[in-house]
Amino acid sequence: MRRPSDSSDRPSRLSIFLRRQKRLIRPLLVLAVMVALGAGGVTALRHVGSDARFAALRGRIINMLPLRVTEIDVTGCVLTSEAALQQALGVRTGDFILGFSVTAARERIDALPFVDHSVVERHLPGTIIIHLFERRPFAVWQNHGHFMLIDREGNQVRDQGMTGKDAEAFMQLPLVVGPDANTAAAALIDELSAQPEVRAHVAAAARVGQRRWNLTLRNGTTVLLPEGQEVAALKRLAQLQENIRILDRPVIAIDMRLPDRLIIRESPLAPGDNERDKDDTQPQAAPTGTQAPDVPWLSLPDTGPRRRRA
Repeated sequence: MRRPSDSSDRPSRLSIFLRRQKRLIRPLLVLAVMVALGAGGVTALRHVGSDARFAALRGRIINMLPLRVTEIDVTGCVLTSEAALQQALGVRTGDFILGFSVTAARERIDALPFVDHSVVERHLPGTIIIHLFERRPFAVWQNHGHFMLIDREGNQVRDQGMTGKDAEAFMQLPLVVGPDANTAAAALIDELSAQPEVRAHVAAAARVGQRRWNLTLRNGTTVLLPEGQEVAALKRLAQLQENIRILDRPVIAIDMRLPDRLIIRESPLAPGDNERDKDDTQPQAAPTGTQAPDVPWLSLPDTGPRRRRA
């Protein structure tokens, strides 16, 4: 005869649940151990990699690991160069994707001149995604002794002054000077971009009377552009540069304001100069053998005492 079952001998609900889940718990525990060992191995590898003595060992271990970088996707990159971005990222296609720090890469990218901030993501097994959020400075505007970055519409772009990465941006962008130069800069810079031979020589552009421009070249020469005729004047200047290298000549000014002539203001005569014996007021002819413009040339020496012919 069976004795009535005692409720105290029955197994608890927890033990019943654990027995039922026993087949699932074991694989989960094994997977957790493997993940822990892998994370520990990667951490140890990074610490070992900081010591030059273990560089060879680190290289062998990395070459044995899977998870290589197969794709690097970049969005929002307009002003930032590909070479600068690649150097700041610090990883290339084929490198071990877990072998670089996402945080350190983002900090280096954020330090680039035209980057406001960035997002760097690592998507296993082999993709790195970079989202750039750039500042959009178009030029540097100097007004009343103050320098500021401006956008294409002439509005000020947030910057930190002439320090850090902003100093690099100030050095790379075109400089415009004077009142109203910020709002008129876009048209002039676009016209200069259409004439790269001229733009390569231009160091700054000054707004005169809020109606026309003077260009300052890298050799110190001033080019006086006509009001409202900048496109034609720059095309003419590019042709002169191609034919007679006018922008490379040591002159004080090139005046293009008159529609029918080009006026060159030369440097003052040095004492003891015997190369000029003719009257300085005579027009200077265009060099022979070149396709000079159809307008006459007039040389205007600097004002001052003139050397008379002996």
